[in-house]
Formats: sequence, structure tokens, C-alpha cells
Amino acid sequence: MTELAQDPRTTQTTGTTELTVRVANRRDEADGVFTLELTALDGGELPGWAAGAHIDVEAGPAGVRQYSLCGDPAERDRWRIAVLHQPGGRGGSAYLHRAATPGSELRVSVPRNNFELVTAPEYVFVAGGIGITPILPMITAARAAGARWRLFYGGRTRAHMAFADRLAAHPEVTLLPQDSDGLLPLARILDSAGAAAVYCCGPEPLLDAVEKECAARGCTVHIERFTPRTVTAAPNRAFEVRLAGSGGVYRVGERRSIADVLIAAGIDVITSCREGTCGTCETAVVSGEIDHRDSVLTAAERERGDTMMLCVSRARSEVLVLDL
Repeated sequence: MTELAQDPRTTQTTGTTELTVRVANRRDEADGVFTLELTALDGGELPGWAAGAHIDVEAGPAGVRQYSLCGDPAERDRWRIAVLHQPGGRGGSAYLHRAATPGSELRVSVPRNNFELVTAPEYVFVAGGIGITPILPMITAARAAGARWRLFYGGRTRAHMAFADRLAAHPEVTLLPQDSDGLLPLARILDSAGAAAVYCCGPEPLLDAVEKECAARGCTVHIERFTPRTVTAAPNRAFEVRLAGSGGVYRVGERRSIADVLIAAGIDVITSCREGTCGTCETAVVSGEIDHRDSVLTAAERERGDTMMLCVSRARSEVLVLDL
């Protein structure tokens, strides 16, 4: 990705690079789902991105939330995100539903991508509800590359499925509202996937089910989570962190994260979500055994043991040596 010049309005807050954007347009896309079109304050270009990217959005008292970019990467003057309004949720969508109106300003991060679209001759996309958002630009990219693709898109009802009418025009798309068709037939979908690259985004039960079905078939699935996965972890224990660059040694107690300890010591650690979903604090590990508790890394990446998320993951060994 081309490195862009620093915007003079970009600041560093809590270690996360942010910029201010304006809500240029807002549109209802389905029951409970609305899109926000975001533009630069001066009307100029925004940082570039590719299919699968997301941005962090400050959502008032609810803190920072991650939203997939679902527009066209070629449109450098605007970003588009879709928000599922959940009045009984964690507060982020309720804040945006109330405050993000045309003309208002939001603090956001530059795009990051933990869900990159690999080059493949064929793709199978599985989306549930608001999980359709990162899939939209993936479909555009797959079509532009001449790759074969299929989408299986489920939702509570057709009325709750954003962009359904637009997607229904493609013969490669199968819409499966739960009230009329039941749950997505994952076994049948994945049995027919063959060697296709499988991408899935949606609610946690869907992601868990797809992971299990793919594990049973020995196929790789690419997944993005915006809420923490359920982790069965051993009780926290204290351990040491050593920094390979400076040689500094820091004790991480049972009640503190590595990120908290290092930031308190003045170490430049970038964080955002603080729950292991955004990938901002990913750090290379030189040695030591990691207790992975994030929702970003794949099973293969965890097995390699050469990177970790400092906000939630811990050490199984007495000492972890970080590439800092």
C-alpha cells in the first residue's frame, strides 16, 4: 500500500492514528441497518484501502468500534460503512444512530486489513446479517479479476438483509432469509466449495459453525470478527516481558495486560479496541510460549507463535521476548 503524507489534522490519541471525517450522507439500507458516507473535511482524497479493510470509529462514551469499508476502493474521495443499530448492544451503534447525521464529524482511524482477499481462481463467500459489509468489495474485486465466485447470504428476514435487492440481480448470489429458508446450510455449501477460497463474516454462532465445518473438511476459511470470540483460558498468572531492542524487563501481573504495563512504562505501544479484535497491537514475538486470546489470528498463525496481540494475549512461559 502506498504511504500517504500525514494529514495536518491527524493526531495521536491513546496511541491510535486518527483523522476527522465528515458524514456526507446517511441512508437506510434495511431494517435496523444504515450506511454512512464519510468524506475528508477539505473534500480531498482519503487514505486508500482494499477489500476486507476496516476503520476504527470513535463512538462517544461507548469507545472505539470497528466497521468494514463497504464502498468502492477506487472512490478515493469517500468511504462507506454500514452500521447495525442495536439498541440493546454495547452502545456504539446507538451512539452513531443518534449522532452520525449529515454534516456531523467523526474521529476515525486509517484503514487496516486483517481480512485480506487472497488471489484465487474461485471464492465462496458466506455472510450473515451485517457481515455482508466486507464481502461487497470482495465481490467487486473477484469480478474484476475474472474469478469465479458464489455468495450465500443469510439474515433474520429479507427486510433485515442490507443490499439484498442489489445482490439479488447476480445469479451467483443465494439469499436465504431465516424466516423462510432456515439457517444457512453450511454443510452443503462447504461440501460444494471444493478448492475455493472461503470467506465468512457474520454473528459469532455462524463463524463458530463455519470454522468447525471447515476444520472437519480440512479446508481453510478466512474469518473476521468484530466482537471477541469465546476463549477458554487458564487463570491469569504473572510473567516477565523482555524487549529485544532495549533490553528492558517488565513484570506483567495477573490483573494487567502486556499493553497496559508497557504503556505505563512509556513504551510506544499502539492500541485501539483493547479486546483482541482489531489487530492494532499485533507485535512480533522473538521467543516464549504465547497464550493466544485474540480474535484475529488464524489457527496456523497461533501455531507459529511469532506474533501476538498485546491487549489480551498472555504468556504460558515464564518469559516472553518481544521484538520491541
